[in-house]
Amino acid sequence: YNSDSSSLLVVVAVTSVFLCVNSEVSAVNVTSLTQVVRGTVGKEALLSVSYSSSSSDKPVIKWLLKKNKEKPITVVQSIGTDIIGNLRPEYRNRILVLENGSLLLHDLKLSDEGAYEVEISITDDSFTGEHYIELTVDVPVSKPYIQMMASSVLEYSEHFNLHCSHENGTKPIYSWLKGGKVLTNDSRLLLSYDQKVLTISRVLMSDDDIYTCAVENPISSLKSMPVRLTVYRRSSLYIILSTGGIFLLITLVTVCACWKPSKLQNVSKINILCLSVDVVPKPATLGRRSPMPLYVLNEDVS
Repeated sequence: YNSDSSSLLVVVAVTSVFLCVNSEVSAVNVTSLTQVVRGTVGKEALLSVSYSSSSSDKPVIKWLLKKNKEKPITVVQSIGTDIIGNLRPEYRNRILVLENGSLLLHDLKLSDEGAYEVEISITDDSFTGEHYIELTVDVPVSKPYIQMMASSVLEYSEHFNLHCSHENGTKPIYSWLKGGKVLTNDSRLLLSYDQKVLTISRVLMSDDDIYTCAVENPISSLKSMPVRLTVYRRSSLYIILSTGGIFLLITLVTVCACWKPSKLQNVSKINILCLSVDVVPKPATLGRRSPMPLYVLNEDVS
């Protein structure tokens, strides 16, 4: 009898302990429908939770923010919805605690990003309920655009680059499409580590296509205007260049043949058959001499 009684007492005691522990553990239960909230700079974010308790007293609610390995900072403390104590300057006029323990943040800033922990306790309960919600804060990405040296390239050219750029947006993730299909790294089409640059290591005719780059982050995504890359065959280019060169040569020869340099005024050739020299006698006043005969000098001029 004593043995049975002792065993029964032990069972009752253990059961009582388990019931008490379960009662305490389930006294304040904090839950949430989401583990991650995506926020946008300048807008608001709701860190939604709910709690259950056997007590009808107002809960003491405390929200903390943890960033990486930094020491957690207290964002707000409240009894019910009534905030107690002084808020940090960066949270003034931006925080609201709801009846179910949720936290509403207005005018989000990049510095608001991090892991938020909520602790809810009630004076009648010895157990404090806890829950974590991750908040990300980002700037939407702007429309990206593609930059390249030229819109056409010669077949078998090496290391032709296409750059994807955008002006605004945090945590950008880049991707490329060729003919509407997503590109991945292969032996010729190489993507940089951040996938911002697409390099065609050796250009082939199959690379003649339409290219698009896309950029996204946790809250937005946009695609660039499609650009066309034209690839010319080397043989075709040689034909074009040779034909153009021959045409240019013919044109130059024709121009040179039709062009004459300016000439001096034509001087008519004078054929002098004879050169006549008249010898006129000097006047008598110069001396008294007999009249001189007339000599005719003939000079043939060839």
